[in-house]
Amino acid sequence: MAGDLISIAIGAILVNNFVFARFLGLCPFFGASNNWNNSMGMGVMVIFVMVCSTVLSWLVDTFVLIPMNARYLENLVFIVVIAVFVQLVEMIIRKYSPSLYKSLGIWLPLIVVNCAVLGVVTINAGENYAFSQALVNGLFSGIGFMFALLLMATIRERLDLMGVPESMKGVPIAIVVAAGFSMAFRAFVGLI
Repeated sequence: MAGDLISIAIGAILVNNFVFARFLGLCPFFGASNNWNNSMGMGVMVIFVMVCSTVLSWLVDTFVLIPMNARYLENLVFIVVIAVFVQLVEMIIRKYSPSLYKSLGIWLPLIVVNCAVLGVVTINAGENYAFSQALVNGLFSGIGFMFALLLMATIRERLDLMGVPESMKGVPIAIVVAAGFSMAFRAFVGLI
């Protein structure tokens, strides 16, 4: 069991990284990875939302959808669960940490439609993960997402100091760098 959890954890960070291997969550990835502080804040929020959405979705799936033989409603129910949860988090952050709320800006509400969050709960349901497996997958998928954000933010901050041609500044060079990371992360495929 512990070996299985370790495989899920390593797979979520390196082998099946949501950004570099599954290409999910690219909108907040390119939008929030322009500096290290924004990436750290967004990464922590995504980890928190992925873990909590994993727990809530697993509970709803296990104790409501499966007993009612209504798994065909999973995506709809998962979207509602994630949206309600993120709205609650947004209200709490707005009240208790206005500086974080301002720094995240539009990216916080976009976590609701972040396909990586929906992807992790859908994968958990599709793989019929037990609670511990789903929790590990949710946590380490979020860590993998934050790792990708921080890696990209570090490179983008360095690129801002270099002589990047005007036509390649911003998102174009970020796409080229992300493609390079994607190819590099393919080397981890045989790891697990």
